[in-house]
Amino acid sequence: MAALRVSAAPSSDYDLTPGIEVPDTPLREAGVLAAFHPQSGHLILTKRASGLRHHPGQIALPGGKVDPGDADQTAAALREAHEEVGLPPAQVEVLGLLPPHRTVTGFSMTPVLGIIHGDFTPTPERGEVDEVFAVPFDLIANPANYRIERRLWRGEWRAYQTVPFGPYYIWGATARVLYALAHRLNT
Repeated sequence: MAALRVSAAPSSDYDLTPGIEVPDTPLREAGVLAAFHPQSGHLILTKRASGLRHHPGQIALPGGKVDPGDADQTAAALREAHEEVGLPPAQVEVLGLLPPHRTVTGFSMTPVLGIIHGDFTPTPERGEVDEVFAVPFDLIANPANYRIERRLWRGEWRAYQTVPFGPYYIWGATARVLYALAHRLNT
């Protein structure tokens, strides 16, 4: 995939808000899976369970922190996608990695790009995922579909990326990672 050969720096939830103080704390490694169906081009996203500690109720790529048994961020992304949406790792062809993204919750999140081979019917893990849905490739691949919004966060105005899709509010780290992919696809 040509987009993986485009040079890009890591991104951060802090990038769009100049002057905001970035905490000097160690980051926890995480991997998320941007998995596409080859026939439809749709991308799998989740609506996280409302009771989760990090990012409850938000739209996210399947994934999570690197556990001690994971070899790396790719292994974590594949394991978490299997746990969260029932996607068997053997059905995913890993294409490569995008640069890591620093979240405000202290994660260094590495996006893993993949293609889903064969039939796949998502099965959400109810403790972690309220819903699994698919987003058209054309929506996320076009940088013109993204916009920057602002909201008050911890007493300061913060800017963040969004990409509207029907009833789903895709924003923050997920939208920033998808925007970076869209930018690479159009470079």
